[in-house]
Amino acid sequence: MSEFFLELFSEEIPAGLQKNLRDKLLDEFQKFFLEKSIKSKKSFSLSTPNRLIIVFEGLDLQIRILSEEIKGPKTSAPEQAVEGFLRSNKIEKKDLYKDKTEKGEFYFYKTKSKILKTNDLLSEFVPRLLENYQWKKSMKWGEYDLNWGRPLKSILSVLDKKVVEFNFHHLSSSNSTYIDKDLEEKRKVFSDFKSYEKYFKKQSILVNQNKRKELINKEFAKILSKRKLMIQDNPKLIDEVINLVDNPNVLICSFDKRFLSIPKEILILTMQSHQKYFPIFDNKGEITNEFLIVANKKDQKGLIKIGNERVVEARLSDAEFFWNKDKTQNLVKKVSELKLMNFFKGLGTYFDKVQRMRKLGAMISDELLISKEKVELSASICKTDLTSDLVGEFPELQGIMGGYFSKYQGFDKDISLAITEQYLPIGLDSKTPKKPFSVALSVSDKIDTLVGFFGINEKPTSSKDPFGLRRIALGIIRTIIENKKNLKIKDLLSYSSSLYLNQGHTFANNDVQRELHNFLKDRFKYYMKEKQIRFDIIDATISSFSLNKVFSSFDKATSLNKIIDNQVGLDIISSYKRASNILDSELKNNEIQITDTTDPGIFKSDFENNLYKKIKEIKKYYLNIDNDEDYKQSLSILASAKKEIFEFFDNVKVNEENESLRKNRLELINMLCKTFQNFINFQLLKTNNE
Repeated sequence: MSEFFLELFSEEIPAGLQKNLRDKLLDEFQKFFLEKSIKSKKSFSLSTPNRLIIVFEGLDLQIRILSEEIKGPKTSAPEQAVEGFLRSNKIEKKDLYKDKTEKGEFYFYKTKSKILKTNDLLSEFVPRLLENYQWKKSMKWGEYDLNWGRPLKSILSVLDKKVVEFNFHHLSSSNSTYIDKDLEEKRKVFSDFKSYEKYFKKQSILVNQNKRKELINKEFAKILSKRKLMIQDNPKLIDEVINLVDNPNVLICSFDKRFLSIPKEILILTMQSHQKYFPIFDNKGEITNEFLIVANKKDQKGLIKIGNERVVEARLSDAEFFWNKDKTQNLVKKVSELKLMNFFKGLGTYFDKVQRMRKLGAMISDELLISKEKVELSASICKTDLTSDLVGEFPELQGIMGGYFSKYQGFDKDISLAITEQYLPIGLDSKTPKKPFSVALSVSDKIDTLVGFFGINEKPTSSKDPFGLRRIALGIIRTIIENKKNLKIKDLLSYSSSLYLNQGHTFANNDVQRELHNFLKDRFKYYMKEKQIRFDIIDATISSFSLNKVFSSFDKATSLNKIIDNQVGLDIISSYKRASNILDSELKNNEIQITDTTDPGIFKSDFENNLYKKIKEIKKYYLNIDNDEDYKQSLSILASAKKEIFEFFDNVKVNEENESLRKNRLELINMLCKTFQNFINFQLLKTNNE
């Protein structure tokens, strides 16, 4: 048993491609060794911007392939079949022998046992694996035919301290690699990974990305704890930075305090997204004029610190200029500029969109009992920041900058907040708008977008969703549910379609309403799954789904999900299932027609009367509740019927010989099941035995 060590040295691979490269290649090697029955004790993959490393420890150096008996065609088969068997197994006819089986006489041949060397297998496999690796983007350079993420310069491939020899296009594997990534002059021989890692560590290079992460976080904590400061939790940025450096050195830098007058989102975006820096906040969460950077070498003369501070100052100077200019531009006057900005081909301009949003928002305002005028005003100016230089420079801040502009110009705070939050939520875990005006603007924007894109058949496919329509639909679902408010989404979808048609836009898709109903229903199911609601409860909820009752449906499902496994839930399910099973069985075996008419006048026992009274009591409860149903109470009332239900079935013969009595008892059971289904379709729920 020994070690296999592979290093691919290339020009700098983008941070976003490294993790996939590490994981995919390691996975392919693991599959290969498993397929060949080659065992190993440990395996891992590492990377730096220039190096991809695969290591398998405790690897079998050879495997024995045991002989086996291979069955061929029947001895009576045509000669062509026998020749085909010989060719496929690369043998001659003299190697065959005959043997009788239960199905007749067949040709057989026995393979010879042999020993395969892992080195030989790897010599064939590695170049094939590298050739087949699929990059999101690859490049071809010079006169070579090799396509790779970045120019590949060297392949180190060693098994048991010996070179695994193979050629990959113009490159030949060896036991050496470049030790200076910048000059690419010196090479050094390595016979194993341990000496390789130890050598680079002496050069302050950490080839292990996990160790780089540990070092960076440790340095961050050391600097921040002394000063009682903090940075935002940003795992994505940390992972990106880790893959940008191999010799990490953390520095604290600063910029002129005057830039703190700029909206903090601009400062954060400039540092995080554009420069890969980490803004620093005080213990109150307020942004400071300091930030952390992760350099790729020691800053012996302080030049790295100075250079990065100059870059930030330059970008913030531009942002400050744009901010001072844009904030004074009258938003109402800028609405007309939206006529020059296309929303999407076939869906008009942004001016058209805000006019549609105004009317949708007004419809929602009636439901939320808020000022229609304020909703219409917020819709009118909500997209004007798209015409600003700041959003042109920082597209990620659309909406946010509109909120700042409107606040600076003295608009009502509800309007400013609505503009700021119009795109929320942006994912499953991001916050949702909570204020009514924000809800109205956010939902009207999303409804308009969904209807428009479905109308022109720009719908998501199974693998692609270039316009983020699933995220938008989920945003509507989340906003409704997390604000505990039903909205008439079905009516809004219909109204939105008419608004497009009134503007002269024609839809190629004539089935928009049905498709969007199913699309939103699917997103609702996804949301419930993410909230750990049982699958059968989801199915039961969806069976009677209404777009106008999304929150009620979710609230009902979560209420049932909480009690489904305790005594209340067990009582409800056992009661319903006992009744529905008997009803289904009797109706299947008899030609009785249920007509929803139960006659208490022909009851023969108190058990029938008691059950009838209990059903009436539950029906009366449902007749008296309003839209604010207490689902916990409803479930408790349904569970309370177990006594009457079980006493009825324990003491009353449903399959009575007298046809009138039998039909009346089945009508009573049917009445019971329908009463339970006022809550949910219990027929789709599963018992522990199902």
